[in-house]
Amino acid sequence: MIIFSRTPRTYRKSSPEISYAAWNLDEQTVNEEAFQQAKYIIHLAGAGVADKPWTDKRKREIIESRTRSSELLIKAMKSIPNNIVSVVSASAIGWYNQNIPGPATETDSPDSGFLGATCQAWEKSIQPATSLDKRLVILRTGIVLSNDGGAFPEFAKPIRYGIAGILGSGKQIISWIHIEDICRLYMEAMTNAAWSGVYNAVAPNPVNNRTFTLELAKKMKGSFYIPIPVPNFILRLMLGERSEEVLKSSNISANKLKQQGFQFIYPTIDAAFRDLIQH
Repeated sequence: MIIFSRTPRTYRKSSPEISYAAWNLDEQTVNEEAFQQAKYIIHLAGAGVADKPWTDKRKREIIESRTRSSELLIKAMKSIPNNIVSVVSASAIGWYNQNIPGPATETDSPDSGFLGATCQAWEKSIQPATSLDKRLVILRTGIVLSNDGGAFPEFAKPIRYGIAGILGSGKQIISWIHIEDICRLYMEAMTNAAWSGVYNAVAPNPVNNRTFTLELAKKMKGSFYIPIPVPNFILRLMLGERSEEVLKSSNISANKLKQQGFQFIYPTIDAAFRDLIQH
């Protein structure tokens, strides 16, 4: 495995199978020798959406970190002799307009808001891979549940102190996926020639925010917790425009994955929480 980084020298090899190579988005350059060794590309680059307030500068960074990295990969595939078979690119369920009834499917149009526009630009920027005769898979990913960063530790943090915060109405749907399942999904999409196009990378059983929070509290604290509603206006004061991320409903269909034959290890929130808390 070769990981492209702006600062490859700052990383130590964690195993003989992992190495680091340089790329530079500003200069649109990539280590050609490393690129020539690749058979598959997994494109995960992009600034964090929830990390910082959405100033105009941050919004540009969120979009350009995704599109410019795609442009560099396309440029490299055009100019450097390579043996790349497939490209698997991340996207997000922020693509969808959550005011539509029923579970969202891969054929639905993008939302007109910032996240919808970001996902649209992101996916469009990597589409030229298909004209280069590379099999392209795009995974619109839900909330990834992992002990190593992301949303799960943030949900768990107040529960450790016995507080189960119900966000807004608590009725908004959360479409999630366990970290082990998303990793398996990337591997399958990368190596299985039957996969092509866009897939929703979510577990088949989404839950609302209230159920998510209370189930996690029960797993962590038994009956020793207090549910506390966090009103919409408080979230908007704390998070600004980013509050739409936690207040919107994301009811996303996993049917296309199931039709493709993908088997989830953690299809329910109960199974996912049990594993994450044990580890």
